[in-house]
Amino acid sequence: MRRLIAVVALTVWAALAFVPLAFAVQPGEMLSDPALEQRARTISGDLRCLVCQNQSIDDSDAPLAGDLRRLVRERIMAHDTNAQVIDYIVSRYGEFVLLKPRFELSTLLLWLTPILVLLGGIVLVVRATKPAGTLASVPLTEQEQAKLDEILSPKDR
Repeated sequence: MRRLIAVVALTVWAALAFVPLAFAVQPGEMLSDPALEQRARTISGDLRCLVCQNQSIDDSDAPLAGDLRRLVRERIMAHDTNAQVIDYIVSRYGEFVLLKPRFELSTLLLWLTPILVLLGGIVLVVRATKPAGTLASVPLTEQEQAKLDEILSPKDR
């Protein structure tokens, strides 16, 4: 029984170990020029699949990702630069299509949020560990001092 479990576990591990090597790019999509194909792979690795949302279009099997891969290759064949291809895709699908958003005014909050959260956490920790402030000593009036002495004096019982 242990051997069977070990064989199954090893088989599953081996299958999962080679999953990242399998790209979703179909042979019919590939460009014949290896240099152009490498450019297409580089560009499509930076573009988000709008269906999967956490994968690049190079890794996604979604039909929309396939359409985007073909569009990237069409733009490359039209002699666009990498930046022009990305700008073309962004103009059609918006900034969300980029896996790494650009640092612009519209994405400033996105980039600064982690820093602001970290600074806010530091402020909270400092305030929580800071000793409570002491009240300033104000001398007692004569009436208050007499009352205090009366309260603290030993009483004969």
